[in-house]
Amino acid sequence: MTVKRMDNVGIVVEDLEAAIEFFTELGLNLEGRAPIEGAWADGVTGLHHQRVEIAMMRTPDGHSRLELSRLLAPPVVADHRNAPVNALGYLRVMFTVEDIDDTLTRLVKRGAHLVGEVVQYENTYRLCYIRGPEGILIGLAQELGQHTS
Repeated sequence: MTVKRMDNVGIVVEDLEAAIEFFTELGLNLEGRAPIEGAWADGVTGLHHQRVEIAMMRTPDGHSRLELSRLLAPPVVADHRNAPVNALGYLRVMFTVEDIDDTLTRLVKRGAHLVGEVVQYENTYRLCYIRGPEGILIGLAQELGQHTS
């Protein structure tokens, strides 16, 4: 048996509203919001008396989703938001964008900052890493042959 698809990537945030606004500005669509709690949620995560508010964001092509979660209980026990790119574990989420310069301009207004610089990989992509809401590491890629500045 093989994997059918990757359903979503989950990111835990403190400020769910700000994260929704940021990823909406990036171009994702809010698919829905819901509180999550109960025996089934406790069972799947192994956390007891879990209460979480989630927002599901969908990419414009409809194939990928980002699950943003704000933990209400139990308390958060670790913080990896500012880990450098050479840290073990979660690294980043990468998005392909139409115009990397325009995207950066819009996201900087929402608090993002460039980690290094915008670079060109061969004749294929322009790439960069940014820190988004709460220090989340996000990769941006623009396929060359499309609009470039």
